Amino acid sequence: MIGREQIIKKGTAYMNFFMYTIREFEDALDDCKRGCINCNDDPVHAWDEGVCFYTGSIEGEDGTPSGYLLHQLADKRSADFKTGGPDGTDVDGQSKINYDLMSLFSLGNFQLQSGNCSAARKTKEQVAQLMYVPLIQGALRYAFKVDKLQGGEKEKAEGAAFVAAVNPRVYAASPEAATTIYNNMKVGASSTNAADVKKAFESVYPAMGITCADVGGLWDEASKKYYDGMAPCTDASNTKVVTQTNSTLAIALGTTFGALFAIALVGILYMRSREKQGAPVFKTQEMSESSSSA
Repeated sequence: MIGREQIIKKGTAYMNFFMYTIREFEDALDDCKRGCINCNDDPVHAWDEGVCFYTGSIEGEDGTPSGYLLHQLADKRSADFKTGGPDGTDVDGQSKINYDLMSLFSLGNFQLQSGNCSAARKTKEQVAQLMYVPLIQGALRYAFKVDKLQGGEKEKAEGAAFVAAVNPRVYAASPEAATTIYNNMKVGASSTNAADVKKAFESVYPAMGITCADVGGLWDEASKKYYDGMAPCTDASNTKVVTQTNSTLAIALGTTFGALFAIALVGILYMRSREKQGAPVFKTQEMSESSSSA
Protein backbone atom coordinates (compact mmCIF):
# COMPACT_ATOMS: atom_id res chain seq x y z
CA MET A 1 0.00 0.00 0.00
CA ILE A 2 2.73 2.46 0.89
CA GLY A 3 4.24 2.03 -2.55
CA ARG A 4 0.93 2.80 -4.28
CA GLU A 5 0.46 5.84 -2.08
CA GLN A 6 3.82 7.28 -3.09
CA ILE A 7 3.23 6.56 -6.78
CA ILE A 8 -0.10 8.41 -6.64
CA LYS A 9 1.29 11.37 -4.70
CA LYS A 10 4.46 11.81 -6.73
CA GLY A 11 2.78 11.00 -10.01
CA THR A 12 0.08 13.61 -9.44
CA ALA A 13 2.50 16.36 -8.44
CA TYR A 14 5.49 15.67 -10.65
CA MET A 15 3.99 14.11 -13.77
CA ASN A 16 0.55 15.68 -14.21
CA PHE A 17 1.36 19.14 -12.89
CA PHE A 18 4.63 19.16 -14.78
CA MET A 19 2.93 18.53 -18.11
CA TYR A 20 0.04 20.88 -17.42
CA THR A 21 2.48 23.66 -16.56
CA ILE A 22 4.16 23.19 -19.95
CA ARG A 23 0.73 23.01 -21.60
CA GLU A 24 -0.19 26.46 -20.23
CA PHE A 25 3.04 27.95 -21.57
CA GLU A 26 2.34 26.40 -24.95
CA ASP A 27 -1.17 27.84 -24.85
CA ALA A 28 0.28 31.30 -24.32
CA LEU A 29 2.68 30.81 -27.23
CA ASP A 30 -0.12 29.62 -29.52
CA ASP A 31 -2.16 32.70 -28.70
CA CYS A 32 0.83 34.90 -29.39
CA LYS A 33 1.44 33.22 -32.74
CA ARG A 34 -2.19 33.77 -33.76
CA GLY A 35 -1.77 37.48 -33.18
CA CYS A 36 -3.83 37.45 -30.01
CA ILE A 37 -1.24 39.76 -28.50
CA ASN A 38 -3.66 42.54 -29.48
CA CYS A 39 -5.98 41.18 -26.81
CA ASN A 40 -2.93 41.05 -24.53
CA ASP A 41 -4.61 39.47 -21.50
CA ASP A 42 -5.06 36.06 -23.18
CA PRO A 43 -1.45 35.00 -23.73
CA VAL A 44 -0.21 36.66 -20.57
CA HIS A 45 -3.01 35.04 -18.57
CA ALA A 46 -2.14 31.57 -19.88
CA TRP A 47 1.55 32.15 -19.13
CA ASP A 48 0.71 33.26 -15.60
CA GLU A 49 -1.41 30.16 -15.14
CA GLY A 50 1.60 28.06 -16.05
CA VAL A 51 3.61 29.81 -13.35
CA CYS A 52 0.78 29.15 -10.87
CA PHE A 53 0.68 25.44 -11.69
CA TYR A 54 4.45 25.29 -11.19
CA THR A 55 4.39 27.14 -7.89
CA GLY A 56 1.18 26.16 -6.13
CA SER A 57 -1.00 28.23 -3.81
CA ILE A 58 0.79 27.97 -0.45
CA GLU A 59 4.40 28.80 -1.25
CA GLY A 60 4.16 32.44 -0.21
CA GLU A 61 6.42 35.20 -1.45
CA ASP A 62 9.69 33.47 -0.51
CA GLY A 63 8.57 29.86 -0.50
CA THR A 64 7.61 27.73 2.49
CA PRO A 65 8.40 24.14 3.45
CA SER A 66 4.70 23.26 3.30
CA GLY A 67 4.43 23.40 -0.48
CA TYR A 68 3.58 20.32 -2.50
CA LEU A 69 4.24 21.09 -6.15
CA LEU A 70 7.24 21.58 -8.43
CA HIS A 71 8.52 24.77 -6.80
CA GLN A 72 8.79 23.05 -3.45
CA LEU A 73 10.33 19.95 -5.01
CA ALA A 74 13.14 22.09 -6.45
CA ASP A 75 13.81 23.62 -3.02
CA LYS A 76 13.78 20.23 -1.26
CA ARG A 77 16.13 18.61 -3.74
CA SER A 78 18.49 21.59 -3.70
CA ALA A 79 19.11 20.88 0.00
CA ASP A 80 19.92 17.27 -0.89
CA PHE A 81 22.21 18.19 -3.79
CA LYS A 82 23.78 21.42 -2.46
CA THR A 83 22.36 23.55 -5.26
CA GLY A 84 20.63 26.23 -3.22
CA GLY A 85 21.07 29.98 -3.31
CA PRO A 86 21.65 32.30 -6.29
CA ASP A 87 24.98 30.61 -7.05
CA GLY A 88 23.77 27.03 -6.57
CA THR A 89 26.33 26.18 -3.87
CA ASP A 90 24.26 26.15 -0.66
CA VAL A 91 22.14 23.62 1.22
CA ASP A 92 19.83 26.30 2.60
CA GLY A 93 17.38 28.72 1.07
CA GLN A 94 15.63 28.73 -2.26
CA SER A 95 17.09 26.57 -5.00
CA LYS A 96 19.10 28.14 -7.79
CA ILE A 97 16.67 26.45 -10.18
CA ASN A 98 13.82 28.49 -8.71
CA TYR A 99 15.84 31.69 -8.85
CA ASP A 100 16.55 31.03 -12.52
CA LEU A 101 13.01 29.94 -13.34
CA MET A 102 11.41 32.97 -11.75
CA SER A 103 13.64 35.19 -13.86
CA LEU A 104 12.66 33.25 -16.97
CA PHE A 105 8.97 33.44 -16.06
CA SER A 106 9.23 37.23 -15.87
CA LEU A 107 11.19 37.38 -19.12
CA GLY A 108 8.65 35.22 -20.96
CA ASN A 109 5.80 37.38 -19.70
CA PHE A 110 7.52 40.50 -21.00
CA GLN A 111 8.26 38.89 -24.36
CA LEU A 112 4.62 37.90 -24.80
CA GLN A 113 3.41 41.38 -23.91
CA SER A 114 5.90 42.75 -26.44
CA GLY A 115 4.64 40.38 -29.13
CA ASN A 116 8.05 38.71 -29.44
CA CYS A 117 6.69 35.19 -29.87
CA SER A 118 9.91 33.59 -31.15
CA ALA A 119 11.90 34.87 -28.19
CA ALA A 120 9.18 33.71 -25.79
CA ARG A 121 9.37 30.21 -27.27
CA LYS A 122 13.11 30.07 -26.63
CA THR A 123 12.45 31.15 -23.06
CA LYS A 124 9.84 28.42 -22.68
CA GLU A 125 12.41 25.85 -23.87
CA GLN A 126 14.85 27.05 -21.22
CA VAL A 127 12.11 26.77 -18.61
CA ALA A 128 11.34 23.18 -19.59
CA GLN A 129 15.00 22.23 -19.49
CA LEU A 130 15.45 23.50 -15.94
CA MET A 131 12.20 21.96 -14.74
CA TYR A 132 13.67 18.50 -15.36
CA VAL A 133 16.54 19.05 -12.93
CA PRO A 134 14.65 18.34 -9.67
CA LEU A 135 13.16 15.21 -11.25
CA ILE A 136 16.65 13.95 -12.06
CA GLN A 137 17.80 14.80 -8.55
CA GLY A 138 14.86 12.88 -7.12
CA ALA A 139 15.61 9.83 -9.25
CA LEU A 140 19.29 9.90 -8.26
CA ARG A 141 18.51 10.31 -4.58
CA TYR A 142 16.21 7.29 -4.48
CA ALA A 143 18.52 5.20 -6.64
CA PHE A 144 21.19 5.76 -3.98
CA LYS A 145 18.77 5.05 -1.12
CA VAL A 146 17.65 1.77 -2.66
CA ASP A 147 21.17 0.69 -3.64
CA LYS A 148 23.24 1.82 -0.65
CA LEU A 149 20.84 2.55 2.22
CA GLN A 150 18.59 -0.51 1.98
CA GLY A 151 15.58 1.50 0.87
CA GLY A 152 12.31 -0.39 0.95
CA GLU A 153 8.97 -0.24 -0.82
CA LYS A 154 8.50 3.49 -0.17
CA GLU A 155 11.88 4.49 -1.59
CA LYS A 156 11.52 2.19 -4.58
CA ALA A 157 8.09 3.61 -5.40
CA GLU A 158 9.28 7.21 -5.09
CA GLY A 159 12.24 6.49 -7.34
CA ALA A 160 9.99 4.83 -9.92
CA ALA A 161 7.68 7.88 -9.92
CA PHE A 162 10.54 10.29 -10.55
CA VAL A 163 11.86 8.12 -13.36
CA ALA A 164 8.41 7.85 -14.93
CA ALA A 165 8.27 11.67 -15.01
CA VAL A 166 11.71 12.29 -16.54
CA ASN A 167 12.56 9.16 -18.52
CA PRO A 168 10.57 10.03 -21.67
CA ARG A 169 12.82 13.08 -22.06
CA VAL A 170 15.89 10.94 -21.44
CA TYR A 171 14.68 8.47 -24.07
CA ALA A 172 14.41 11.26 -26.63
CA ALA A 173 18.09 11.98 -26.03
CA SER A 174 19.30 8.40 -25.66
CA PRO A 175 17.17 5.22 -25.71
CA GLU A 176 20.12 3.33 -24.25
CA ALA A 177 20.41 5.65 -21.24
CA ALA A 178 16.66 5.56 -20.67
CA THR A 179 16.66 1.76 -20.75
CA THR A 180 19.44 1.60 -18.17
CA ILE A 181 17.58 3.95 -15.87
CA TYR A 182 14.27 2.12 -16.32
CA ASN A 183 15.72 -1.34 -15.68
CA ASN A 184 17.32 -0.11 -12.45
CA MET A 185 14.38 1.93 -11.16
CA LYS A 186 11.19 0.33 -12.43
CA VAL A 187 8.65 -1.16 -10.06
CA GLY A 188 9.78 -4.70 -9.36
CA ALA A 189 13.39 -4.18 -10.48
CA SER A 190 15.53 -7.07 -9.28
CA SER A 191 18.36 -4.74 -8.29
CA THR A 192 19.38 -1.08 -8.47
CA ASN A 193 22.85 0.20 -9.26
CA ALA A 194 23.05 3.89 -8.37
CA ALA A 195 26.34 4.34 -10.22
CA ASP A 196 24.81 3.06 -13.47
CA VAL A 197 21.78 5.31 -13.05
CA LYS A 198 23.98 8.33 -12.37
CA LYS A 199 26.19 7.61 -15.39
CA ALA A 200 23.16 7.17 -17.65
CA PHE A 201 21.65 10.50 -16.57
CA GLU A 202 24.95 12.34 -16.93
CA SER A 203 25.37 11.05 -20.47
CA VAL A 204 22.31 13.01 -21.63
CA TYR A 205 22.81 16.30 -19.77
CA PRO A 206 24.17 18.12 -22.85
CA ALA A 207 21.25 16.93 -25.00
CA MET A 208 18.80 18.00 -22.30
CA GLY A 209 20.33 21.46 -22.09
CA ILE A 210 21.44 21.16 -18.47
CA THR A 211 24.81 20.94 -16.74
CA CYS A 212 26.49 18.95 -14.00
CA ALA A 213 26.41 22.10 -11.86
CA ASP A 214 22.63 22.36 -12.30
CA VAL A 215 22.16 18.87 -10.85
CA GLY A 216 24.95 18.92 -8.27
CA GLY A 217 25.80 15.88 -6.16
CA LEU A 218 24.06 14.01 -3.36
CA TRP A 219 25.20 15.79 -0.21
CA ASP A 220 25.68 14.23 3.22
CA GLU A 221 25.05 17.13 5.58
CA ALA A 222 26.15 15.12 8.63
CA SER A 223 29.67 14.55 7.31
CA LYS A 224 29.77 17.73 5.19
CA LYS A 225 30.75 15.89 2.04
CA TYR A 226 29.19 14.18 -0.95
CA TYR A 227 28.17 10.56 -0.59
CA ASP A 228 30.69 8.16 -2.11
CA GLY A 229 30.19 7.95 -5.84
CA MET A 230 27.59 10.72 -5.87
CA ALA A 231 29.72 13.86 -6.25
CA PRO A 232 28.87 16.29 -9.06
CA CYS A 233 30.12 15.31 -12.48
CA THR A 234 32.28 17.51 -14.70
CA ASP A 235 30.77 18.89 -17.87
CA ALA A 236 32.45 17.71 -21.05
CA SER A 237 32.55 21.28 -22.32
CA ASN A 238 34.49 22.38 -19.22
CA THR A 239 36.90 19.50 -19.65
CA LYS A 240 37.32 20.49 -23.28
CA VAL A 241 38.05 24.08 -22.32
CA VAL A 242 40.66 22.97 -19.78
CA THR A 243 42.22 20.62 -22.32
CA GLN A 244 42.28 23.32 -24.97
CA THR A 245 43.79 25.77 -22.48
CA ASN A 246 46.49 23.30 -21.51
CA SER A 247 47.20 22.54 -25.16
CA THR A 248 47.43 26.23 -25.99
CA LEU A 249 49.77 26.78 -23.05
CA ALA A 250 51.93 23.85 -24.12
CA ILE A 251 52.13 25.18 -27.67
CA ALA A 252 53.00 28.66 -26.44
CA LEU A 253 55.71 27.37 -24.11
CA GLY A 254 57.06 25.05 -26.76
CA THR A 255 57.23 27.87 -29.29
CA THR A 256 58.91 30.19 -26.79
CA PHE A 257 61.53 27.67 -25.72
CA GLY A 258 62.06 26.66 -29.34
CA ALA A 259 62.73 30.27 -30.29
CA LEU A 260 65.13 30.73 -27.36
CA PHE A 261 66.97 27.56 -28.33
CA ALA A 262 67.32 28.77 -31.91
CA ILE A 263 68.68 32.13 -30.74
CA ALA A 264 71.14 30.39 -28.42
CA LEU A 265 72.28 28.07 -31.22
CA VAL A 266 72.88 31.01 -33.58
CA GLY A 267 74.89 32.73 -30.84
CA ILE A 268 77.05 29.66 -30.25
CA LEU A 269 77.74 29.22 -33.96
CA TYR A 270 78.64 32.90 -34.24
CA MET A 271 81.09 32.69 -31.33
CA ARG A 272 82.72 29.56 -32.78
CA SER A 273 83.11 31.34 -36.10
CA ARG A 274 84.81 34.31 -34.41
CA GLU A 275 87.14 31.98 -32.51
CA LYS A 276 88.22 30.28 -35.75
CA GLN A 277 88.98 33.72 -37.20
CA GLY A 278 91.19 34.50 -34.21
CA ALA A 279 88.84 37.16 -32.90
CA PRO A 280 86.81 35.56 -30.16
CA VAL A 281 83.88 37.46 -28.73
CA PHE A 282 84.98 36.86 -25.12
CA LYS A 283 88.71 37.29 -24.46
CA THR A 284 90.62 36.02 -21.45
CA GLN A 285 92.84 38.38 -19.42
CA GLU A 286 95.92 36.80 -20.96
CA MET A 287 94.67 37.39 -24.46
CA SER A 288 93.83 40.97 -23.57
CA GLU A 289 97.34 41.66 -22.16
CA SER A 290 98.92 40.02 -25.22
CA SER A 291 96.82 42.19 -27.47
CA SER A 292 97.83 45.31 -25.53
CA SER A 293 101.54 44.45 -25.71
CA ALA A 294 101.35 44.00 -29.40
